[in-house]
Amino acid sequence: MTDEPRPETESARKGQQPAPKVGKARALSGKPEAPAIPTPDIGTPGADALPIQAGEVIDENTPAESPRLQALFDVAQTYGELSFENYAIIRNLAETLRDEFCAWLSETPNCVYLVPPEGRFSAKNYQSAAYSVAGKGYLPLKPISFGLAVKVSPDKDFMRLQMHCRKEGDAVFVRIEKQREMRVGIPLEDSALEPLFRAIYDYLTSYFQSRIDDYDHGRYGTTEIGFDIQRMTG
Repeated sequence: MTDEPRPETESARKGQQPAPKVGKARALSGKPEAPAIPTPDIGTPGADALPIQAGEVIDENTPAESPRLQALFDVAQTYGELSFENYAIIRNLAETLRDEFCAWLSETPNCVYLVPPEGRFSAKNYQSAAYSVAGKGYLPLKPISFGLAVKVSPDKDFMRLQMHCRKEGDAVFVRIEKQREMRVGIPLEDSALEPLFRAIYDYLTSYFQSRIDDYDHGRYGTTEIGFDIQRMTG
């Protein structure tokens, strides 16, 4: 019997191979392929699932809503501005005193340094570390002390004086160690510092002379603490 021609399919008319039947395909190894595991859809957490709701986020730059809190911010800001003003004025006086007192003593430079008021020190300027408020974080509004190291021998011996300063009105009141306060007007003028130069110089010379006199008269056996002279090496 002669085979009758089969009806031409749509795929044959387009020159394509018929699509294979689904469900009976096998892997090249002869074992059935493992079915694909669908990726689970975990979704996106909604606002309710977050630890902080969108409306609860605090913007630090947002002005305080409470008048009481805003008043606290305002007075703290004023405190900060005045504490910086106090520090700037006293530091300016200290740096001017260092430079001008050295020039008053001698034409040789580096005879006076600003050092910490306490602890060991070297013959160098300590910048902001020379002041008692150094390392305090939030700058306090209070009197400020600094150390003034003055060269007292050719062998690089420096004696440190504790200088205590407080601002009052249009002046800074300066106390050398435990001596009486001296008023220095602001803004600073060279003529205003002259009495302070002489007071520091007199204190230094009197310190040594009084001990020489005590020794000469057999009174040098004292328990006084406060000898603050260091010899610089190198």
